[in-house]
Amino acid sequence: MPLPDVDLWSIILAALLNPAVPVVAFWMGRHADQMQKLFVAAFAASLIGSAILYVVVWLGVAGTGNVGRAAAGIFVAQFVIGLGWALVGYATRRRA
Repeated sequence: MPLPDVDLWSIILAALLNPAVPVVAFWMGRHADQMQKLFVAAFAASLIGSAILYVVVWLGVAGTGNVGRAAAGIFVAQFVIGLGWALVGYATRRRA
């Protein structure tokens, strides 16, 4: 029997509520000296966020079992959110 689809709002909420994504993306965006490096910051933030989500699902925290099947979608959503936070960090950095 096939598994039911994962709700899109669950994917978006899992990406929005991951505290590591904004912290890593903002910090790396603040230390970036070129706009091109913001994509690297967003990728790193989504990678760390996905690793944390993996651990949370592996530990069996209530309410996360279903979103564990949508890891690719959550990664993409975290990348977009991380890119936004990296842009905010880049905009507020101290200029040399």
